Amino acid sequence: MYKLLIFDWDGTVIDSASRIISSMQSAARDCKLPVPTDAAVMNIIGLGLPEAIRILIPEISDDGIDQMRLRYGHHFLGENTTPTPLFAGAQKTLESMHKKGMRMAVATGKSRRGLDRAFAQTGLAYVFETSRCADETVSKPDPLMLEEILAETGVDRSEAVMIGDTEYDLDMGRRAGMDVIAVSYGAHHIDRLKGFDPVLEVHNFPELEQWLEGKGAFA
Repeated sequence: MYKLLIFDWDGTVIDSASRIISSMQSAARDCKLPVPTDAAVMNIIGLGLPEAIRILIPEISDDGIDQMRLRYGHHFLGENTTPTPLFAGAQKTLESMHKKGMRMAVATGKSRRGLDRAFAQTGLAYVFETSRCADETVSKPDPLMLEEILAETGVDRSEAVMIGDTEYDLDMGRRAGMDVIAVSYGAHHIDRLKGFDPVLEVHNFPELEQWLEGKGAFA
């Protein structure tokens, strides 16, 4: 059974899609660039910011990406007040699993600044042994951030599982040679995730702990 659970953050632990969408659209307006649709932004949630911007606005220059990053950060981390609540049951489940001795980590497309801010707001930093952000390594779906987490924790890939809500999360996990768990309530429809052969489909956060309990993970 698994010794390490590696979670995506946006769309898996926290419901931040609305703020991501509106912040990206505001950044595009600020930079006088084509404003992406809600669906287009939903599709890139999980990627590192430069990679996401280039997909949304293929014709953008490198300088334009830098400007978009600055304006996106301005809106997401400051001006935009759209709520980003934890998904129902997330805090209780994570704290319970931590108390039972489960080792956990985060692998996210967020920046370090953004994740640290989210940790501070939720008070959940203490449950995670380590984390990797897109601006510290290579963006999903490249498996490097998972490989770095495995190296740091000393856990074999056969004893770790990647948990996420997007194709990028599950593709990354599969490229790293580990099992994956798909959550159905995030940015990508569950039908898009089934092709990665997840060992579990989670429809609400407490289901994860219940499933692991049944597998004897906390014995």
